[in-house]
Amino acid sequence: MNKDGVSFILAGSSPYSNRGCEAIVRGTVKILREHFKDPRFICLSRFQNEEELQKQRQNETDPDITHIDWYHMSKGSVVRNFWRPDTWRYLYNYLFGREELKYQVFRDLLPYLDDSAAMLSVGGDNFSLDYGTDLPTMLSNLDDLAMEYKRPAVIWGASVGPFNRIPEFERFMSAHLRKVDGIYAREDVTIDYLKSIGVVENVRRVSDPAFLMDPVKPEGINDELDLDREVIGLNLSPLMAEFVTGGDIEAWTKMASSIMDDVSRRTGMPIVLIPHVSSRTSLDDRGFMENALSAIRDRKDDITLISSDRSAAEIKWIISKMAVFAGARTHSTIAAMSSGVPTLSLSYSIKARGINRDVFGHTEHCLEPDKLNAKAVSDGIISLLDRSPAIRKDLRDRIPAVKRFAMDAGKELRELVEDR
Repeated sequence: MNKDGVSFILAGSSPYSNRGCEAIVRGTVKILREHFKDPRFICLSRFQNEEELQKQRQNETDPDITHIDWYHMSKGSVVRNFWRPDTWRYLYNYLFGREELKYQVFRDLLPYLDDSAAMLSVGGDNFSLDYGTDLPTMLSNLDDLAMEYKRPAVIWGASVGPFNRIPEFERFMSAHLRKVDGIYAREDVTIDYLKSIGVVENVRRVSDPAFLMDPVKPEGINDELDLDREVIGLNLSPLMAEFVTGGDIEAWTKMASSIMDDVSRRTGMPIVLIPHVSSRTSLDDRGFMENALSAIRDRKDDITLISSDRSAAEIKWIISKMAVFAGARTHSTIAAMSSGVPTLSLSYSIKARGINRDVFGHTEHCLEPDKLNAKAVSDGIISLLDRSPAIRKDLRDRIPAVKRFAMDAGKELRELVEDR
């Protein structure tokens, strides 16, 4: 195979409304362009509807990226289209023919498989149990489909597991993960877990591709924010309710208000609230932080909620200007760390702890859900401010190696592709 001008399938990420998924794609594209000449990219995501897909296609800034959807039917669309043969086939396969379902779900991908150099599963932490009761079986089916077409299947820049909550599924995943061509794990915690379930030979240690995404200054940002002063950046996510308040979104909103108020009052510094996921669903960061901010009676003039229409690279530029940053969304904290900004991670999963350990060598700047409250967050931010020069120097010393780990994934992949 001629390794120049090849295409890569980047599969399993959410739409760019999740800026973390966009950051992974941007970083991955940068890596592959370094190691392959003129590559092209087929980005397979699960969009909510046709409108969202077309919007992403229209707003894509990279001409080498083609966006496609995977086929899925909501309960509403099943009812509306119950008379269609395609609906009946989907329902039958969903209930009785899960092996056949993948050909229907990924039908828009099939024309690209024969000409692709590899299929990279780029969802970050899709292979986990962090997001409700859905098991990642459709993604394992996607791996199987790539291998059926004799394309290398690689889980790329990812956190994997743990699956021990469901022993039967853990056994299934152990067997599946041993079959894929490569698991490029983004932190040592993942590697340790994979080793514990017997997955070793195909595992490589890398860093998250998002560490390599280049920041871009947003147009008109100086009219929106006064960055001549030292400012605290804060990202709070509705997703945290599941881990902090047992799913009680009202209680978490109240706590988020207290966090904003306490940080503002105790530091006396302006705060910029930075959304990292925009969505029409309940997972929208901006809507959540807007509700929390509305409950604060005082100091509102010192707290600015920025718009959610910035790209991942533009948000990274904004975060890079913060004196310190505290974030719930993992890739908001990666944007901060990779920019040398002292960072407090509001952790809810293995990935935050693992990334902190690999970047800093400890989890001192990682706040666990059971410890999270207004005082703990403001204490953590004040500590970062007090130690800012030392932390910034530490990041300057450590981040180049983290970025090299991310870039070296491309070398590993080229060797894998050349061996096929």
